[in-house]
Amino acid sequence: MYKITYKRELNDSVTMMDIEAPLVAKKAQPGQFIILRVDEDSERVPLTIAGYDREKGTVRIIFQKVGSSTEWLGGRSEGDFIEDFVGPLGNATHTEGLKKVAVVGGGVGCAIALPVAQKLHTQGCEVHSIIGFRSKDLIILEDEFKAASDKLIIMTDDGSYGEKGVVTRPLEELIKAGENYDEVIAIGPLVMMKYVVMTTKPYNVKTVVSMNPIMIDGTGMCGGCRLTVGGQTKFACVDGPEFDGFEVDFDEAMSRGSMYSSFERKTRERTCNLLNGTVRSE
Repeated sequence: MYKITYKRELNDSVTMMDIEAPLVAKKAQPGQFIILRVDEDSERVPLTIAGYDREKGTVRIIFQKVGSSTEWLGGRSEGDFIEDFVGPLGNATHTEGLKKVAVVGGGVGCAIALPVAQKLHTQGCEVHSIIGFRSKDLIILEDEFKAASDKLIIMTDDGSYGEKGVVTRPLEELIKAGENYDEVIAIGPLVMMKYVVMTTKPYNVKTVVSMNPIMIDGTGMCGGCRLTVGGQTKFACVDGPEFDGFEVDFDEAMSRGSMYSSFERKTRERTCNLLNGTVRSE
């Protein structure tokens, strides 16, 4: 069992938690992920590591309540326990030797982008962060990004905060203005990462994307997280989760990622009703 030592609601649908897991915290690196189960009857949920404290032995996760399991997890409180917390899994983000990087985050993907920006910053890399949200109410981790970035640009779809528009606009403006990035690291919704790659490819700026497909066991055995990268089948859990964005078949990934969306909506609605005590027997 793993204790929840800290909980904070970042907005109406996104929650931050610190989990007491000393062995995971000892080895965790930005870019890696864990798989958890809320209780013994829960499904396995992969979540990218959003931070860690080796001295306290805690690992930070940030998640959006989109399905039944994350809804149950969001209902837990500080001092409660969860059943399983396995990791770190996957490969860490490559940061060594990078001198100037644009970190592009979208929505809850910013929770994954932040530790990458922080590590780059501590290594002396010049970090330009571009983070995008639908509206002001959904913005998360602004202060943390400010502390880790030499330049921070916040975009909102509706213009309610920062600049109005999508993250690709300032990214292309910076590239055109002569910013010579060693890499662009994009983390967020698949469609956002696809368009970041479409923006950087004409300028031949290396672009790394973090893929989060359907995943079950985290060891490459189930095949659920398979992707087509450079014409070859790769598994996000063992080969990734980060890949060369120029090589990823985003259309295939988006098609596979939407397969269970209607099922997730139904199970989340039922879970919400259970948590609110409004489910009627059928």
